This record gives sequence, structure tokens and C-alpha cells, in this order.
Amino acid sequence: MVTDMPENNIITAYKMILYFAGTMITYEPSKECIIDFWEKGVIRNLPVASTNPTFIKASSQLEKSCTNHERCLKLLTDDYSRLFISKDGGLAPAYESSFSGNNKDISHKKINVSEYYQSYGWKPKFKKVTEPDHLGVQLLFLTHLIDIYTALEDEACRREMRHEIVWFIDNYLLSWLPKWNKKIQDNSISLCYKGIGNLIHAVSEDLRTLFTGNNQDLAITDTIKN
Repeated sequence: MVTDMPENNIITAYKMILYFAGTMITYEPSKECIIDFWEKGVIRNLPVASTNPTFIKASSQLEKSCTNHERCLKLLTDDYSRLFISKDGGLAPAYESSFSGNNKDISHKKINVSEYYQSYGWKPKFKKVTEPDHLGVQLLFLTHLIDIYTALEDEACRREMRHEIVWFIDNYLLSWLPKWNKKIQDNSISLCYKGIGNLIHAVSEDLRTLFTGNNQDLAITDTIKN
């Protein structure tokens, strides 16, 4: 939902990025994804401008990635198998439980992520991914929270929803994403997945910044304006 509110437009742009990144870590890459994301220029023209160094790095990596589409698909497929295909044997499994452990930085009020989804009446609908702590599922739920927020008109309700979104990002994403992204940077053989790892990390940080009211360095690019 895009409204006349600039804040909502920026949030919508970030949501587009979350859909792309979530798809790339949830499903094995296909020729269609190369066409949709790279050939059409979506990845080389991200809809948000950010001064976050990690976002800038991600944008640079993605812009330089996938110059040869046939070779790119092979690299992406190999990377996906090495990084994500196995929760136990993958080099960067996209599961919170593979990284969080007994993380003392996580709020003591944190509840099981499945219960948190249920509190919003939300059920993930994935054919292959069933575990609720998978990053793709968590990112999709974040877009659900964003949809709720952008539909609200009452400022008091919006304020409470902002707090809820920041709490989710702190407890279910940024509590383990830095460690996961380091695994991506260390083990990915493609610039594509290096860029995607940095992009997910940066977008989580940027959304937290936006929802805490410090969004002066975030802007929509002409890609989404037009």
C-alpha cells in the first residue's frame, strides 16, 4: 500500500527489497529469477538510497554481479546449495536457531517465534520451508507487520506498531543477522549472495532506524518514484 505519506513510500520501497532478498534465500535460484531481478535491472537500481555503509556495499556488490547470466545461474545454484540447502551442513544456514543459541543480548521477554506469529493470526505459507525461524519466513512476517503499520491512520496506533516492529527486528533479526552475514561474506563464491547477505543486514538496520524516527539519511530513488 503506497500512500501520499513519504514515510510510507520509503517503507514500501524497503518491503520490495525484503521480498527479493527473502525469495533468494528461500528458493533455489532459477532462470526466471535471473530475468526478473538482473536482466530487468531491478537489482542494479535499488529503490532506496541509504548512507548505511553495509547498504552501500551491498548495492555495489549487486551492481557488479551477474554480468554473464548463464554463468551467474550456475554460481547462484552452487552457492545456494553450499550455503543454505542444509540446516546442519550448510555453510550459512538461514535459521535463527543455528546462530542465536544462548545469546544474552536477546531480550528476556522474547517468546517462541511461532507464538509471536500466532499472536497476529499469521501463518507462513511455504511449500519447502516449514520451520518458523527460517530467515525467509521472518522477513515475510516483517513485511506483514509493515503492511499493518502502513494501513493505520491513527497516530497513537502507528506509534505502538513502530515499537512492535523495532522489538521484532531487535529480537528476531539483528540478534543473529551479523553472525549469519559474516558466514555469507566468508563462504559465498558469488557477488550475488555476498550482496544479498549485506542487503538483508542493512535493510534490517535501516528499518530499525526508520521506525525509531531517525530516517533523515534514507530516501526513495527515482526507480520507485517512476
